[in-house]
Amino acid sequence: MQEKYIDETKQGEAFAIAEKPENSKKLFLESYGCQMNFSDSEIVASILNEQGYNTTLKVEEADLILLNTCSIREKAEQTVRMRLSQFKNLKKERPSMTVGVLGCMAERLKTKFLEEEQLVDLVVGPDAYRDLPNLLKETEDGRDAINVILSKEETYADINPVRLGGNGVTAFVTITRGCDNMCTFCVVPFTRGRERSRDPHSIIQECKNLLDNGYKEITLLGQNVDSYLWYGGGPKKDFVKASEMQKATAVDFAQLLELVAKAVPEMRIRFSTSNPQDMSLDVFRMIAKHDNICNYVHLPVQSGSNNMLLAMNRQHTREEYLDLIRKAKEIVPDIAFSQDMIIGFCNETEEDHQDTLSLMKEVEYDYGYMFAYSERPGTPAHKKMEDNIPFEVKQKRLNEVIELQRELSRKRMETYVGRTHQILIEGTSRKNENQWKGRNSQNAVCVFDMLEGQKIGDIVNVFVYDNTQGTLLGRTAE
Repeated sequence: MQEKYIDETKQGEAFAIAEKPENSKKLFLESYGCQMNFSDSEIVASILNEQGYNTTLKVEEADLILLNTCSIREKAEQTVRMRLSQFKNLKKERPSMTVGVLGCMAERLKTKFLEEEQLVDLVVGPDAYRDLPNLLKETEDGRDAINVILSKEETYADINPVRLGGNGVTAFVTITRGCDNMCTFCVVPFTRGRERSRDPHSIIQECKNLLDNGYKEITLLGQNVDSYLWYGGGPKKDFVKASEMQKATAVDFAQLLELVAKAVPEMRIRFSTSNPQDMSLDVFRMIAKHDNICNYVHLPVQSGSNNMLLAMNRQHTREEYLDLIRKAKEIVPDIAFSQDMIIGFCNETEEDHQDTLSLMKEVEYDYGYMFAYSERPGTPAHKKMEDNIPFEVKQKRLNEVIELQRELSRKRMETYVGRTHQILIEGTSRKNENQWKGRNSQNAVCVFDMLEGQKIGDIVNVFVYDNTQGTLLGRTAE
């Protein structure tokens, strides 16, 4: 992850693991975009596993092809469109095959996909996965099927996700759905709906189940985990209408973190994604209090300029963000931060750009995800602002941001050298089959030589003797 500087949206990953001997149909499921989409795919696989579908990695043998899509950036949409065109040709050879689109693009482009371009048979939004069995019956009868209704209640809390692919060591646990922040550049509130939180008891039970199944690390997941608030169910915006008892017994994110940390003390705990205006210092206090909560926070800022933050409706200032970082480092001295940055947003000046560079230097991020701005249809920025920064200027500024982050990443990696770290072994190094790869508490990737008796899932003390730009080089400590 540390070496990926440009694009955090995955370009498509097919899963195959959900198997029941009695199932006779095959599901090819491919996911794009953020971690939430990959987590949602595990829910979809669980629902369809009960409907007679086993997953497959071979698209040519599939009875049902589903793409779980992303609308956050134009590149992700273009990739999905190309993939759908390929499936359309495949469908000519196998007319009985059903092709569907799930997720964020489903809501935004439902008419184009179904009627105008006739690329798919099925369109299902992120809150309608329970309706998949009924929608598939409609396609069997020769009708196009669609459900993109957004819910104020749905959290899929009672569905035990099928763990697709992965390493059997780390897993995502979704705790919130939707978002209320309304950043002007973002489509998420329109494609995923209002923010609502999941019952903490179901979260803890899922974490315990993962522990029982051999998992060693969980990532609590949401569009904005810091605004988690459980008061009995319903959208966060309705908390003001809650009873005095509901308010008195409500659980916020810091409290949830502690509940999970105590429930599964043998497991590492991470969380993503955070939002500066909702981040409480209590969260950092919980990180300091519990050894199994990792010393790492992904804290997107998007810009270092107050002018841009205001235009983006980020609801925090540069000064507030830096103050939060400073206080967090006082509470957790060895904490690491990563960032999201949008370069070339509407009306961005050279001074705004320099503010971003100076903020990065002050924070000293471990790594980051950086993008040139591309307007997304339907967002407030698309409706009310002009995308008026020339491509060449965006690219120049983006390159400067990327280069600075490379320098910062190398500098941060150097701070881990000469120390012993606890590394969770997640798999084999891509470059050397005789080396393990894993991460320390700060989310830095480390590779080290295998020793007899070590296995995936072990937490090993590793002495780090050197580093590259994004990787620690180590050996098992004596």
